[in-house]
Amino acid sequence: MRVLAALSGGVDSAVAAARAVDAGHEVVGVHMALSRSRAQFRTGSRGCCSIEDAGDARRAADRLGIPFYVWDLSERFEDTVVADFLAEYAAGRTPNPCVRCNEHIKFATLLDKAIALGFDAVCTGHYARVVARDDGTRELHRAADAAKDQSYVLAVMGPQRLARALFPLGDAPSKAATRAEAVARGLSIAAKPDSYDICFVADGDTQGFLRSRLGDRPGEIVDASGEVVGHHDGAYAYTVGQRRGLALGRPAADGKPRYVLSIEPVANRVVVGSADELAVGGLVGERAVWFGAAPAAGTRCAAQVRAHGTPVPVVVERADDELVVALDDGASLRGVAAGQSVVLYDGTRVLGQATVRACLPVAVPA
Repeated sequence: MRVLAALSGGVDSAVAAARAVDAGHEVVGVHMALSRSRAQFRTGSRGCCSIEDAGDARRAADRLGIPFYVWDLSERFEDTVVADFLAEYAAGRTPNPCVRCNEHIKFATLLDKAIALGFDAVCTGHYARVVARDDGTRELHRAADAAKDQSYVLAVMGPQRLARALFPLGDAPSKAATRAEAVARGLSIAAKPDSYDICFVADGDTQGFLRSRLGDRPGEIVDASGEVVGHHDGAYAYTVGQRRGLALGRPAADGKPRYVLSIEPVANRVVVGSADELAVGGLVGERAVWFGAAPAAGTRCAAQVRAHGTPVPVVVERADDELVVALDDGASLRGVAAGQSVVLYDGTRVLGQATVRACLPVAVPA
């Protein structure tokens, strides 16, 4: 099988490519150049798109003895992932750029281009498992190492693209084992630190990045009654559930901390309140993607709303293009923002994914 291996310059993608070679595939490595201004991504970058990363990817390909290319996908990345990130924050929502990157870049632009060039599949260093059933259906499952599991950010790819994806690290017992394997293979990046945070925010200052793109937009911070308790320079810089950095002018009447409850982009207001007011009783999601048939109403499963969040038991009320779930008895969840991804699981198997549009209130006992 002809396989295009996405080489980020990190240890995971390099070991994944090496395993694809060991499996007997005809492997070609490619590094995706995602920044329009490569000068801003140098040593010390917190992401995965630096000039040094491209060099590391090339050296890994040389060690594996596979052809290597660099593809400039910066315009597509800017027009989809970065543009979506800015638009969502401006609209008072909280996006996950890693989900959008997997949707638009790794398993859309990259995969489509690979297929057009005659490749059968794309191989990445994601930690997730693909399980093939007897009828040929491929299921997306959590990785063997729960601490590194990335099925949450992959759920947006859907079954058609899953059919063309290889995740050789899905059964890796730990990141330490992956590094040890890299050492054994003579890969010089075996000890390279993991990338983290948002790759296109090189210094990790998300608020500063948003302000540089969206500008100052002063407004009010109010409590649930509408009383002004502070001011902000841009509502886009806040997320639901945020506690730190509010700089409120007066304490709450009960003296307890206050949290961001919602962002009102039209009024340019940030609403704050108590921790209890962050509780949700269910979720409404849009643009749902299902791996197979959508779960029937009444199905009990687990929902996860953050990449490394704890799944909570839910009951499906509706599942088609729109997803509606209610928290199962005894479950609790709080601080969920519109724009986050909600992924449904049946054990380790991913059922599907949707983008949160709204939260349902906690049911009040009769």
